[in-house]
Amino acid sequence: MFNFLHTFSPTPILISFGSLRVYWYGLFIVLGVLAALTVSLKLAKKFGLSPNKIFDLSFWMIIAGIVGARIYHVLLEWSYYSQNYWSILKVWQGGLAIHGALIGGLLVVIYFCWKEKVNFWLIAAIFAPGVVLGQAIGRWGNYFNQELFGRPTNLPWGIPIDFMSRPDRYLSSNYFHPTFLYESLGDLMIFIILILIVRQFLKKKSTNYKIVILTYLVLYSALRFSTEFLRTDTTAYFFGYRWPQVISLAIIIISLIILFFPKNKREEALR
Repeated sequence: MFNFLHTFSPTPILISFGSLRVYWYGLFIVLGVLAALTVSLKLAKKFGLSPNKIFDLSFWMIIAGIVGARIYHVLLEWSYYSQNYWSILKVWQGGLAIHGALIGGLLVVIYFCWKEKVNFWLIAAIFAPGVVLGQAIGRWGNYFNQELFGRPTNLPWGIPIDFMSRPDRYLSSNYFHPTFLYESLGDLMIFIILILIVRQFLKKKSTNYKIVILTYLVLYSALRFSTEFLRTDTTAYFFGYRWPQVISLAIIIISLIILFFPKNKREEALR
């Protein structure tokens, strides 16, 4: 696989029928969503929840996730989109920020749990493994779009980037870190860890569901914080750190506080 990555030059279009085009990015997003949905429905059955309700919730989570991911990305790149309004709608060209997707999906889950009076941590735990699996699959769309790659490298798994897609400061470089692959493999590892935790919960009939979602948030944020050191795409900086790193660090701190801080009324309100 590494040799393939080193010699293959991807293109964003999978199939073209005249003016109709099917993009790799869209395909991997769909595959990621289907994988996430499959895992969540299976876990719902194991926890004794209605698959139909979880399916309905998933539909609105997907919509809110895509909208949130796009809005988040557009706001971060507003200097460009303010001059190219129609490009805001061109989702197939890339530009879905995972933090925005998480915010959108989280809001839907919170509303659902409030309306149905069900345990927030249980619902979140059911979706967390599927979400990170979907992320692992969806990252391959970035590869075919030749976006979100890392700095130049001489490693045998470095990926070639077209001249027009390279940052100005790296125009003379040919191979770059496949940060999409690093994150995809990291997401797969997190998925396995979460599934193992869930299996233990089912075996021991534990109800401390928050461990699943908080483990996901901490591990994924740590992964994202690390890969951002290699990324070359433009973003805002705060105190020398890239914006996604700042957000990731904030998520880690908040998650650890919730995980280890004694129960309080606010936590009970989520039950």
